Amino acid sequence: MIPYAAGVIVPLALTFWVQKSKKEKKRGVVVDVGGEPGYAIRNHRFTDPVSSHWEHISTLPELFEISCNAHSDRVFLGTRKLISREIETSEDGKTFEKLHLGDYEWLTFGKTLEAVCDFASGLVQIGHKTEERVAIFADTREEWFISLQGCFRRNVTVVTIYSSLGEEALCHSLNETEVTTVICGNKELKKLMDIGQQLETVKRVICMDDEFPSDVNSNWMATSFTDVQKLGRENPVDPNFPLSADVAVIMYTSGSTGLPKGVMMTHGNVLATVSAVMTIVPDLGKRDIYMAYLPLAHILELAAECVMATIGSAIGYGSPLTLTDTSNKIKKGTKGDVTALKPTIMTAVPAILDRVRDGVRKKVDAKGGLSKKLFDFAYARRLSAINGSWFGAWGLEKLLWDVLVFRKIRAVLGGQIRYLLSGGAPLSGDTQRFINICVGAPIGQGYGLTETCAGGTFSEFEDTSVGRVGAPLPCSFVKLVDWAEGGYLTSDKPMPRGEIVIGGSNITLGYFKNEEKTKEVYKVDEKGMRWFYTGDIGRFHPDGCLEIIDRKKDIVKLQHGEYVSLGKVEAALSISPYVENIMVHADSFYSYCVALVVASQHTVEGWASKQGIDFANFEELCTKEQAVKEVYASLVKAAKQSRLEKFEIPAKIKLLASPWTPESGLVTAALKLKRDVIRREFSEELTKLYA
Repeated sequence: MIPYAAGVIVPLALTFWVQKSKKEKKRGVVVDVGGEPGYAIRNHRFTDPVSSHWEHISTLPELFEISCNAHSDRVFLGTRKLISREIETSEDGKTFEKLHLGDYEWLTFGKTLEAVCDFASGLVQIGHKTEERVAIFADTREEWFISLQGCFRRNVTVVTIYSSLGEEALCHSLNETEVTTVICGNKELKKLMDIGQQLETVKRVICMDDEFPSDVNSNWMATSFTDVQKLGRENPVDPNFPLSADVAVIMYTSGSTGLPKGVMMTHGNVLATVSAVMTIVPDLGKRDIYMAYLPLAHILELAAECVMATIGSAIGYGSPLTLTDTSNKIKKGTKGDVTALKPTIMTAVPAILDRVRDGVRKKVDAKGGLSKKLFDFAYARRLSAINGSWFGAWGLEKLLWDVLVFRKIRAVLGGQIRYLLSGGAPLSGDTQRFINICVGAPIGQGYGLTETCAGGTFSEFEDTSVGRVGAPLPCSFVKLVDWAEGGYLTSDKPMPRGEIVIGGSNITLGYFKNEEKTKEVYKVDEKGMRWFYTGDIGRFHPDGCLEIIDRKKDIVKLQHGEYVSLGKVEAALSISPYVENIMVHADSFYSYCVALVVASQHTVEGWASKQGIDFANFEELCTKEQAVKEVYASLVKAAKQSRLEKFEIPAKIKLLASPWTPESGLVTAALKLKRDVIRREFSEELTKLYA
């Protein structure tokens, strides 16, 4: 009898001890700071914000040169060779470009430094002056990174622009910063040519592709990236290293609320974030391989690649459209980027991880039968273990499920992923757990903004909690200040709540040529520390970890006085398998909210087929009452699971068949909703929902 009792008591005691130790560990501690009164937390390991991880290094080109010399013979930048490009035609007559890509071809650190030096010298030879600005307007690729480092080496400020930016925003960004040289790809050059007459200061265009249109604007000097490097190689110029306070990048935001704003980042700002991340991710080093596919015009990707360059890791370039074996542009039967590269580290935005989760679930549901039952059982067993139960699947049982069930899923991302970094938006707890179990890797969830150089908070490696974004990074202090109007106070119990304000050496200078907006959200306290007011609402857990709970701009007061947080409701409803994307809309003249729902075609069509519902196409299906009722019931179920109040649940919905993409202009390059644009585009539909 005693052994049986011990078999029950020991696991229970261990489970209790594990959960208790997790709760008691202090990841952030209270700190006394200046400025507006509030509740401030710092990283538990650093009493003051970190500026540089390396003594006597204060700029990015210094750090890059030292790293390249230290790892000279190791492979660094990898690009896949294009074997063939084919056009396929679907049954409905639509054409699709399909690529057959070969293995990765690599540059070593030493050769990359040579390429950077050649490009930096070439810039001088084509007439670009240090005080002039360069814009990089292209998809993420090897030449993007080399161009960036080449400009840094000459103390040239780089203006970064999303390749998906519309004409108006593109023209605004280039003219506002008075860019004289644009570095772009062939595709982006065609966009430039369309607005050439509106560009006031552009003199030179460098195309990353050797072949480019011959009819380029006659007022521009057009040349290839290769030719600039050749010119620099033949006529080398000494470097002109910047100071820490010099502006490295003017990074244009993706413009979710109108024209994009240019955020001015110094070398010291970016270096502070890179230094902080170095201390957070365990065992970063030469053996790691990084999958680069997110926009380098986004601070998350730029900072990540700078970290990888510093530690001697390899960076393999890809794109969202060629990432996996089933990606849209990959020819059937050939390898996607992750299969060819087998990365160990990836960054991702929540929208991409949600798609991975949804894609796996769709395949599991489609198989059904024993396969689905086995998956569900294995998932439940591992979920129990990750949540801290000693009765979950550990040890040999975990290994069994990994081999039988999860190995094939892990192969989707190359099979070697050991760490994922997520940022850009809140990640749902459901997706986080799904990736933890199915991919078998922890997710480091961070919180930061362009204005904070991606620095803010970051969850530690062993922190398996969900719904939180970790403790402050070593480069930052994070403070909550009262927002009385919204009912969020630092005196709230059991946790202090308020607007999130971030201070430290990573806080940027402000918005380019926008002093009014800069003064509104940037403050300097009596101790000289710079603070940025994020507009996000958060609360601190007892261990010093931050949780994002609201957004000031997304809160709407309904007719009867209730406050609805649009982002919070959207995050809760997006777990419905029928939802591809969703925008909740509220109006102060009404007592309820409504929603525009981009339906998941695969899931909704699958349901309709099982129900025997006839439809000519997906657009027609989205108008059918049965489909609307089914999706709405799923949303209500998701809302109840997230314990939303009745007034937070949309009273009516409109199903949409066409996806929202950056190309459509309805979401940003980081896949964030452009609320104002969507409201204008679907004003008629929203009006009918309130009729």
